[in-house]
Amino acid sequence: MDSDAICNFIICNDSSLQSQPIIFNPDFFVEKLRHEKPEVFTELVVSNITRLIDLPGTELAQLMGEVDLKLPGGAGPASGFFRSLMSLKRKEKGVVFGSPLTEEGIAQIYQLIEYLHKNLRVEGLFRVPGNSVRQQILRDALNNGTDIDLESGEFHSNDVATLLKMFLGELPEPLLTHKHFHAHLKIADLMQFDDKGNKTNVPDKERQIEALQLLFLILPPPNRNLLKLLLDLLYQTAKKQDKNKMSAYNLALMFAPHVLWPKNATANDLQENITKLNDGMAFMIKHSQKLFKAPAYIRDCARLHYVGSRTQASKDDLDLIASCHTRSFQLARSQKWNRVDSCSHQEETQQRTEEALRELFQHVHNMPESAKKKQLIRQFNKQSGTQTPGREPSTPLVQKRARSRSFSGLIKRKVLGNQMVSEKKNKYPTPDSVAIGELKRASKENMNLLFSGSPAVMMTPTRLKWPEGKKEGKKA
Repeated sequence: MDSDAICNFIICNDSSLQSQPIIFNPDFFVEKLRHEKPEVFTELVVSNITRLIDLPGTELAQLMGEVDLKLPGGAGPASGFFRSLMSLKRKEKGVVFGSPLTEEGIAQIYQLIEYLHKNLRVEGLFRVPGNSVRQQILRDALNNGTDIDLESGEFHSNDVATLLKMFLGELPEPLLTHKHFHAHLKIADLMQFDDKGNKTNVPDKERQIEALQLLFLILPPPNRNLLKLLLDLLYQTAKKQDKNKMSAYNLALMFAPHVLWPKNATANDLQENITKLNDGMAFMIKHSQKLFKAPAYIRDCARLHYVGSRTQASKDDLDLIASCHTRSFQLARSQKWNRVDSCSHQEETQQRTEEALRELFQHVHNMPESAKKKQLIRQFNKQSGTQTPGREPSTPLVQKRARSRSFSGLIKRKVLGNQMVSEKKNKYPTPDSVAIGELKRASKENMNLLFSGSPAVMMTPTRLKWPEGKKEGKKA
């Protein structure tokens, strides 16, 4: 069992299984961020914890592990004697019992949890002690890693339940760790407010659940895994309280010393907070099915952290990103269609240009007889390389030829616009500068001649400067 493992993807090419539903972990990106960037993850979670509960500088530094912990401890001789006795017992460390929590130890203890799930109807479960001899046999077997047959009938449910509590009691620190002690006390103080903004004595369950969700996210992975297994077992036990007579509060009295209390602390040391700790443990048992899901805003932040990054992702990650981040998908699709539309737009522009040239030629042909009409017809006829209306083009529009400053060239530049500029960009130095210069030198009357059907405007003298020494154009 690897606590740092995020997810394993299996590619199946079996067509018969492709219609099966896909199981998606909503906390995928949360676990990925915790695994790959623990500092960023911790900062994100702790900033939201401090939004819910008030942690002064010292307590916040304790939660982050930056300063030494200040935990309650007794000063009387009796309490000192009991603490020394408990420390002596813990010195007899084994592979599982008395050792720091590891995934290997959890795998061994899971045998006890799995067996207890099948025997939840036993009256007084976790309260009635088991047989010490049978417990020692079980203890040695777990420490040695030997196989245990709990279904053989040799062991009783009370033996297994007592051994589970013994394992938790011998851990070097409580399951929720010493660093989280003060934070749990503050969570117990989260109360609702009335309409006037005054604090009431009614617990704010929603904020308490949210704070516990955040606090559990920054637990060490072995602690979090075992806590989930334990709370689920206690939740199922409390559901059978009509048979086993163990309510959530009764179970909290049994397990709060091993889950929440600081090590070496007695009830006298915690007399001011003993009620908060017991109530907090009962609350965790009742709401255990909600506490191991990351809040929605943490999921969104973790997802956006990867969606917005430029790091190379696997195919599975890309599929997840596409399904969760539809804006990126829609943008890519729109860019693809824009490229297709641009090609069709060029074809439509060319067709409109041909139609405009035909209309313009017909318009000039219908003008009254004058020197201006003759000059325009000569200009049309001279441009044999262009697509004169009424005949097929002899050469393509992009045929390489000398630049022309003729009046028909101005017409083509005005009608074609950016299309001819883009087509000639790679063949001529600065075609748009030539076209723009000619358009600037054209008078207002010439523009009206191109786009207006008024005879008065058409007959207006122009002041076009014709290159190539065309005297007739200047006189006209």
